[in-house]
Amino acid sequence: MATYLIFTRLGPDSFREPTEFRKLADRVSEEIPQRCPEVTWKDSYVTLSRYDIVDIVEADNQAAVARATTETMIATPWKEFLQRLA
Repeated sequence: MATYLIFTRLGPDSFREPTEFRKLADRVSEEIPQRCPEVTWKDSYVTLSRYDIVDIVEADNQAAVARATTETMIATPWKEFLQRLA
């Protein structure tokens, strides 16, 4: 399985009150397995950058990850990358 990083920015209409963020997160957590059953979610991070959320996922099929309407990048572990150079 390949590892992918999904970078998400929340729009200004995503939620109005900070307390609504949990509802949004719960809704997304329920919808993702239904829409992308081939993708395994590993972890999620809130960031203080141009992206609001970074999700780490694994999938055998790049097309399954590409369904996300966000910026998505494949991620290779550093040690594995160095081994490929040898």
